[in-house]
Amino acid sequence: MALSNLSNFLDDVDNYSDYQDYIYEDVTSVWVDPSHDPKDIARILSVIIYTVSCVLGILGNGLVIAIITLKMKKSVNAVWFLNLAVADFLFNIFLPINIAYTAMRYNWIFGTVMCKLNSFLLILNMYTSVLLLTTISFDRYISVVFPVWSQNHRSTNLAYLACLIIWTIGIIMSCPSLVFRDTAQTRNSVICFSNFSLSRNKSYQALALMRHRTVNITRFLGGYILPITIITFCYIAIVFNLRRNRLAKSKKPFKIIVTIIVTFFLCWSPYHLLNLLETEPGMVPPSVFEVGIPITTALAASNSCMNPVLYVFMGQDFKKFKVTIFSRLVNALSEETGHSSIVHRSFSKISSMTEKETTVL
Repeated sequence: MALSNLSNFLDDVDNYSDYQDYIYEDVTSVWVDPSHDPKDIARILSVIIYTVSCVLGILGNGLVIAIITLKMKKSVNAVWFLNLAVADFLFNIFLPINIAYTAMRYNWIFGTVMCKLNSFLLILNMYTSVLLLTTISFDRYISVVFPVWSQNHRSTNLAYLACLIIWTIGIIMSCPSLVFRDTAQTRNSVICFSNFSLSRNKSYQALALMRHRTVNITRFLGGYILPITIITFCYIAIVFNLRRNRLAKSKKPFKIIVTIIVTFFLCWSPYHLLNLLETEPGMVPPSVFEVGIPITTALAASNSCMNPVLYVFMGQDFKKFKVTIFSRLVNALSEETGHSSIVHRSFSKISSMTEKETTVL
């Protein structure tokens, strides 16, 4: 390929369509003192967030997967939490690649295939997580509002089928990353970016912008607006039903799952907002994206380590320091009976605690 065409293409990437899925590629040549460069500060902060997320995510989600598969009785809630943990863990094990890429000042050394796969896994994690949280909310809604139907039809087989559908939808919705992610040689490094034009020809800018808008708006609607609308409706209906029937025996019914949902949207909201603004060139100064995209992407990625931390810190027995982390996780992941509580099994070899009633979800 002619050097002039590549130069034009890279200028296009820098000035018009640096449309990456979650990593900002710095292809500018202007040198700024790193100690005062907002982009470098954002890069360092991103490395820190990625590293913490990777360590906590691999350990925490790995432990959740082990507990559910080896120690807990199979239940509908166990199916939900297992799939949430698997989605997060799958992304966590690839985070070291992000850490290296960001630490190396966005020099991609892992090849085009890994460039595509790396982005694919983040978007897959987003879709599977939000679809699972939406399904869990709908499951809670059915259990509270239609308890008889739920008692007769709610089963682990149905939950596994729902998860299979969720993973299928997530994979399909994440495929644009496999299509558009690409690598290119810049002046001093190799970048991993979204080549929405699927060409090095500058004349394809309009087509690239249309594809970029389509992908980002689809993610915004399917991965944010629609789920949060359904989830909000479900929990408003749940609270209304519990108050009307005076069934809420806890001051914080469903507190763990509600906190997980709120945390998810707090982590992902800046990412969706910035990516949506990116589809309107000129509306926001480029410097906002240069600094904001690395940070908002790292914040979105950090959600992959949040759930195990929430299970531990929001467990009923957190303030009792004799309780092991293992027992807290079992407590938080236990299936509820009726609207408020169940008695979970005592793990005598793990903890000295006696069997007790727990209130979760």
